[in-house]
Amino acid sequence: MKKFISTVKNIFSIEDLRVRILNTVGFLIIFRLGSFVVLPGVDPSRLGGPQEGIFGLIDTFLGGAFSNASIFGLGIMPYISASIVLQLLTVGVPYFQKMQKEGESGRKRINQITRVLTILITIAQGIGYVTATILPTGAVMVSTGLFMFSSLVLLSAGTMFCMWLGEKITEKGIGNGISMLIMIGIISRFPGAIIAEVLEKGSSGLLLLLIEAGVLFFVVVGVVALTEATRRIPVQYAKQVVGGKVYGGQRQYIPIKVNASGVMPIIFAQSLMFVPALIAQIWAGESDIANYIGTTFSDFTSWQYNLLFAVLIIVFTFFYTAITVNPEQIAEDMKRNGGFVPGIKPGAPTAEFIDGIISKITLPGSVLLAVVAILPALAIIAGVGGEFAQFYGGTSLLIMVGVIMDTLRQIESYLLMRHYEGMMKSGNMKNNASNYQVA
Repeated sequence: MKKFISTVKNIFSIEDLRVRILNTVGFLIIFRLGSFVVLPGVDPSRLGGPQEGIFGLIDTFLGGAFSNASIFGLGIMPYISASIVLQLLTVGVPYFQKMQKEGESGRKRINQITRVLTILITIAQGIGYVTATILPTGAVMVSTGLFMFSSLVLLSAGTMFCMWLGEKITEKGIGNGISMLIMIGIISRFPGAIIAEVLEKGSSGLLLLLIEAGVLFFVVVGVVALTEATRRIPVQYAKQVVGGKVYGGQRQYIPIKVNASGVMPIIFAQSLMFVPALIAQIWAGESDIANYIGTTFSDFTSWQYNLLFAVLIIVFTFFYTAITVNPEQIAEDMKRNGGFVPGIKPGAPTAEFIDGIISKITLPGSVLLAVVAILPALAIIAGVGGEFAQFYGGTSLLIMVGVIMDTLRQIESYLLMRHYEGMMKSGNMKNNASNYQVA
């Protein structure tokens, strides 16, 4: 405890770090306050409450702003969708590939296109949001046309403001701003989930609560290990003599993450899991098979649902890793800088070697990711409350762990630059990834 207090004192004794932390807290407070500002013309008392399914997932990311019909009802999600679209385009479309290679000017143009696409996606999602979640509740007290127009304007402005907040956190705060906004929305639901679980179990369920807390602890430890696990590829750099001085000759490592795709496979798979039930509704009552599919895939705790969910996650993990990690580019960069993998020829053989390693570690990584994704369903089956079970795995826990670890690394770097002992007992987090190496 004394070490923790000492570390906190060291953090706030560094003026730049202290200002960045306070800026981050201020921006996050503004974001949370905006989540409670309801769209004009809506009667909050008539809203349907917490959402379920994919809407419930979005509502979790936005800290309840979605179900509150807030001006931040779509939050940062349209910007994330636009960023994913542009990321896929830079992989498959030569025009965007060329733009990406143009350096700073290319990145600025991609950012401008992303912003325009964000507005278009916000308008499209806003129409669906108002039509599917607000109008059916009967909470709108003005004409539908006027409400639709004003809501689209305010939702677009709210999304752009959230994007601006995220950029300001990245620039003047600590951590990645966009990820921080999503994380704070998820964490805001945690106290309510704990209270609901305590009230549900009561005083007679104290032992069960302790067991649930213990299991949650080990799940978090496992997710941290999955997030940080890497396979280090040794790279030897040739010695070069420049101006009478010898450069290079040292051995370094390329860290290849076991879970290089992050939470994206879960998000992709989750978006497809509603297709079977949606299609089954078309033939509901006309076919026993359609009724069976609709009933089975509407229950996310059924084994059929979770089996298909796990398979989709594994498939999307390989797909997303393939489009985000480029072995040919890594091999080319190594060759250009005079580096080589010991025992492997530079160029194509190195690319094949790296691709083989990625394929080997992606399989266990994808299986573990699928296990993490279905843990909330297993927790509900085991008797954990629905709200509290969300934090036993899935995108919520992965996002929280990833953002917190990234933020701790940035704080650690400030402390080490000022020669302070770090936040971990060893005083060094920069090599955390090596602690979970995969042979």
